[in-house]
Amino acid sequence: MTININRKLLLTAALPLFLAACGGTDTAKPADEHGKEEAGHTDEGQITLTNEQIKVAGIALGRPTIGSVGTLQLPATIEGDPQATQAVSAAISGRIVALNRNLGQSVGRGQTLAIVESREAALLQGEVQATRARLALANSNLAREERLFAQRVSPEQDVIAARTTATEAKIAYQLAQQQVSAAGGGGGQLNRIAIAAPISGQVIARSVILGQTVAADAELYRIANLSSVSLSFNLRPADAGRIRPGAIVSIDAPGRQATGKISFVSPALDPATRLVPAIAILDNRAGQWRVGEAVTATIALAGDSGDTSISVPSSAVQTVEGKSVIFVRTKGGFAAVPVVLGDRAGANVIVRSGLKGTEQIAITNSFSLKSEIGKGEAGHED
Repeated sequence: MTININRKLLLTAALPLFLAACGGTDTAKPADEHGKEEAGHTDEGQITLTNEQIKVAGIALGRPTIGSVGTLQLPATIEGDPQATQAVSAAISGRIVALNRNLGQSVGRGQTLAIVESREAALLQGEVQATRARLALANSNLAREERLFAQRVSPEQDVIAARTTATEAKIAYQLAQQQVSAAGGGGGQLNRIAIAAPISGQVIARSVILGQTVAADAELYRIANLSSVSLSFNLRPADAGRIRPGAIVSIDAPGRQATGKISFVSPALDPATRLVPAIAILDNRAGQWRVGEAVTATIALAGDSGDTSISVPSSAVQTVEGKSVIFVRTKGGFAAVPVVLGDRAGANVIVRSGLKGTEQIAITNSFSLKSEIGKGEAGHED
């Protein structure tokens, strides 16, 4: 095996010398007396090679790709779905007297997560009790005035005044209830407020301990509904232009695979990384993906012109006299065809013009063909 590899490397390295010995004029040499063609140059940009010479030189042939320009493999991170993750905060300051959920435990919407004991809570609860009593008194007075008015004992204006007082008392009571609700809810005692879960999900973070004093708006828990998770990754600007929301993303991790859809490609670059943030959504009802996990994302890239875009391996492109060329297989060898290139996508590069997409091209060792063109141009100068 080692002998075969060394022989191939020697043959590849000797290709320029072999081609130079076979011909250095502008006109292809005729077949020799045994009927075998020799290598040489014809018109400008043309190289004459037989199939055997191409094989010996290790030049692999292929065709351009139409439509897809390959795939990208990127590092990515599993994150909670931003639309299904919520922080739970204490709306008032106080002391934590109960914590009902630990990390990883499930919780239903409306269930009590924590209880805060606070002087402010006592004031809020006391206001509810006071306004409830005033409302009951106002309703009783209204009923009495309506009864007296029906008996023609009290004037109508007394009924109107009693109705107004009852309405104001009802508004005050509802306001007091809403203030308690905004703070969390009843905690069983006048000086306590219960903090309820705003959504159903799992506890993914807990920021406090029992007995701790917290300030108003301090975060206590973070809850996430992990039936779906998001996949966060960054794209090069050149690649981001060929990825649209809805594109399929394949996810690989040890022992697991999944597919998702891209939901967001940022219209702006991250100022720190100069990359384009993107997000995909994954179905996680089976619970196989964990928030914070590092995975590999594979994304199919679409060409700039949809399914008609043409791309070639980067190794097929050479520069001759400052122009990008691709060596296209001809009947007698190869022709250097000038092309206009687009953006790169992984190991491929988009060809905007110069190829039809049906040509057979040199995709490896094309640098040897480039060196032959250089020798042919030197022969013209001589």
